[in-house]
Amino acid sequence: MTHHICLHGAESTGKSALAPRIAARLGGLVVPEYGRAYCEAHGTDLDADDLRAIFRGHIAATQVTMARGPAWLISDTDPLMTQAWAVMLLGERLPEIEAWGDVADLYLVPAMDLPWEEDGTRLFGSDSARRQFMDVAIGELERRKLRWAWVEGEGDARLANALAAIEAAGLG
Repeated sequence: MTHHICLHGAESTGKSALAPRIAARLGGLVVPEYGRAYCEAHGTDLDADDLRAIFRGHIAATQVTMARGPAWLISDTDPLMTQAWAVMLLGERLPEIEAWGDVADLYLVPAMDLPWEEDGTRLFGSDSARRQFMDVAIGELERRKLRWAWVEGEGDARLANALAAIEAAGLG
């Protein structure tokens, strides 16, 4: 049985740096953030069709990695973050994502305690936009009544906090 942990939340909170560190400690595999690769290839002027393509890309990447039979799967975001993007960019939820139900066992939400870093794919850098995006992202978890935990701190402290949250959820 695979334990599935997903990193979720606002941009520039260290999700992409944390995912491989968690996987290395647990002996798991990482599903990279598909939306970042998509935006690097196609730009950030996203419409509903782009978000649907990102949604399908997340699913395909997860299926390929799950086929390897890992004990631990660490996703650097999933379709629920794509839904948060739909709310932020389009003002609506996409029905395809609304119907999706292959959710993680636990969502780790890194706090906005790291400084904002522009990387060419991020859109919500102001304090108010960043807070709004985090609220929307957490709202997607709350609406579905999914298990999630905050992850705070920098570097090794952030990793330790993530591992403690996994343990506290009974997954460690």
